[in-house]
Amino acid sequence: MTTPFPAAGGRAPRVGLFSIGLDAYWPQFPGLRERLDGYAERVAGKLEALGAEVVNLGMVDNPARAMDAGHEFRRADVDLIFLYITTYALSSTVLPAVRRPGVPVVALNLAPAPAIDYAAFNRSGDRAKMTGEWLAFCQACPAPEIANVFSRCRIPFFQVTGMLDDDPAAWSEIGEWIAAVRAAAVMERNRLGVMGHYYGGMLDIYSDLTLQCATFGGHIEMIEIDELASLREGVTEEEIAARVERFREAFEVQPDCPPGELARAARTSVALDRLVAAHDLGSLAYFYSGAAGSPNEDAIGSIILGNTLLTARGIPVAGEMEIKNAQAMKIMDTLGAGGSFTEFYAVDFQEDALLMGHDGPGHAAIAEGRIKVRPLGVYHGKTGRGLSVEMSVKHGPVTMLSVAEAGGRLRLLYAEGESIPGPILEIGNTNTRYRFPLGARGFVNAWTRHAPAHHCAAGVGHVGATLEKLAALLGLECVRVC
Repeated sequence: MTTPFPAAGGRAPRVGLFSIGLDAYWPQFPGLRERLDGYAERVAGKLEALGAEVVNLGMVDNPARAMDAGHEFRRADVDLIFLYITTYALSSTVLPAVRRPGVPVVALNLAPAPAIDYAAFNRSGDRAKMTGEWLAFCQACPAPEIANVFSRCRIPFFQVTGMLDDDPAAWSEIGEWIAAVRAAAVMERNRLGVMGHYYGGMLDIYSDLTLQCATFGGHIEMIEIDELASLREGVTEEEIAARVERFREAFEVQPDCPPGELARAARTSVALDRLVAAHDLGSLAYFYSGAAGSPNEDAIGSIILGNTLLTARGIPVAGEMEIKNAQAMKIMDTLGAGGSFTEFYAVDFQEDALLMGHDGPGHAAIAEGRIKVRPLGVYHGKTGRGLSVEMSVKHGPVTMLSVAEAGGRLRLLYAEGESIPGPILEIGNTNTRYRFPLGARGFVNAWTRHAPAHHCAAGVGHVGATLEKLAALLGLECVRVC
């Protein structure tokens, strides 16, 4: 998984780590325990280098120590446990350590070298030393036993098999687990603001808020649009001028943008920042119409630039009250992939490409070039007029993510493709040309077959493998379209 900018804020994932062995071995094979402990320290260092806060309990080699470890992990409030298999260990030594904390477990079946040096091994002649050497390579031995017991005890269990060093595939997979558990931890603690009401008639975007909390955790804060309108009244002319300057730094403001509209958008942007701070929001979903000429309409009609700045700060904003997509955008941003609000626009059969975008906000950190700000005399399908953003997602690998709801459950739906250069619709909207392995026709058919809502989150990089791990941690179905 590669992404071009750092993941959103929040604490590092706190992971537990313990290694396992059998205490009967230590007096039989001098030096084996010390050797295995050295391997475990290297694993801890690598996990920390991947961005995890590691609670390392060292060697667990008997049931009593396993019970203590379980309580220690629970007190530490770990998000995930890495079980490093150093050699054979009894499953009764493992189960208590993971049962008490009640979090998913990833077993690390990592050999200390690509292979045993068979010639040197067999020349030794000392069968006790030979057995000790073999036990240092015995990582795979207890894996089936542990998997069997975890399955019977209904403990979520996953495994990475590879080598301790010089194994990019194994350590890339471990990095994906850390990124996935980080996303799960961010969602668990996220405060999602819900402001206004649904876009009436968009039945696909109506969502069960209790189901969102049950699946992802976090808190949903109900916010009145009147609060935003009231906060706008307290914004000073100096703050407006400073925010207009910020717009010019962050965006390519087009010459035909009226100064009055820039000032109106700046007032709302400052008020939005205060609203987010007042409620400690990590994401926001909103929609409102408002009576013509009312303070609420004035606020909602000038919100897009402020929303775009928030989204670039790791506080994604989804319009049309698309709560599910606010969650998808937050996940993608936490993975460092961005997550820009988008929907299908049109199919270009000539180039076998799909145009996708929305009327804002966009995610500035994943834009191809600078975002343009354009004035719109009318917001299509919405009340008011004002400024909007025009951008394309950075050319290269992309991932689309939808949090889909059906049958009383949520699931993750994703597709990997490519953002490609070419003409876009210069209408003051986010707008990108995408190509998918299934072709435009095949992709549209395959994506809609799974019946998501019509919005999704567009991110940079191919992060599907991490999304699948996040779904596994949350107990969700994960569907890959391509």
